[in-house]
Amino acid sequence: MAALPPIANLQAFEAVARRRSFALAAVELHLTASAISHQVSRLESHLGVRLFERSAHGVRLSPAGEHYRLHVGAALNAIAAATDDLRQGIRNSLYVHSAPSIASLWLMPRLHRFAQAYPDISLNLSAAHTPSDFALGQSDIDIRYGIPQWGDLVVEPLFEEAILPLASPAFVKAHKLKRVEQLLEVPLIQSNVSIVQWSDWFGRFTKLRAPDRFALRFDRAQMSLDAATQGLGVALESAMNAGGHLKDGKLKAPFGMDQAVCVKAHFAVYPDRHAKRPTVEAFLSWLHSEAAKS
Repeated sequence: MAALPPIANLQAFEAVARRRSFALAAVELHLTASAISHQVSRLESHLGVRLFERSAHGVRLSPAGEHYRLHVGAALNAIAAATDDLRQGIRNSLYVHSAPSIASLWLMPRLHRFAQAYPDISLNLSAAHTPSDFALGQSDIDIRYGIPQWGDLVVEPLFEEAILPLASPAFVKAHKLKRVEQLLEVPLIQSNVSIVQWSDWFGRFTKLRAPDRFALRFDRAQMSLDAATQGLGVALESAMNAGGHLKDGKLKAPFGMDQAVCVKAHFAVYPDRHAKRPTVEAFLSWLHSEAAKS
């Protein structure tokens, strides 16, 4: 058998060929555009042919590249399908990937109910900011956070979330928080990955401009909420994620629960080919049932 190119090079080529863009391929594969370019160049060197024609107007496949794309795309899809089929051979095994904060704050406290309802399903749960790569057979379902721009995948919204200022009761009492204008006088906690930022909230509920600097910044909602419970400032977070903290009295909404920006930001995402798997159907049914209770 002839020496095969590294699969990473093939994946980079296929993504650029499908997206018609090095930048979009880089976003999809969670690499830099430079890394994608280097991988494609290595593949071209390996093959001895030019796969793309680059110009100021963008990138397009060469005739050789177009021919190669058809075979490589089919081969990668076959590998993904074979990986899925092999893993599904492990009876009733379900692989779920999730954004970290929703996994720890919302999903984990409810998993005992899934285990009780489906004792025969072996659940494997992982969490990371980086979405699961279905092409590599990494998961059956991905619970993602953000704006739903995920190509040909099936995308199901889970619930509407209220994003609002939250602080510890002790912090609210110490700073005598009663008016939204007072937010400019106290430490604010910035959640860098949130799709609703302080500027959005200030624009909705005040005529003031949100501050440019913040006392603390975090890249996970859980850390922002933990900082707020410690009295380090006011966090702008989801009441859904903060449900346990609100119930336990560790956090409160100083200006009322109605002072919220409502969004749909968490989604169950999966390839259409996974839809009829019994374990996937069971988990999606349970997931939507739990979301409806929230």
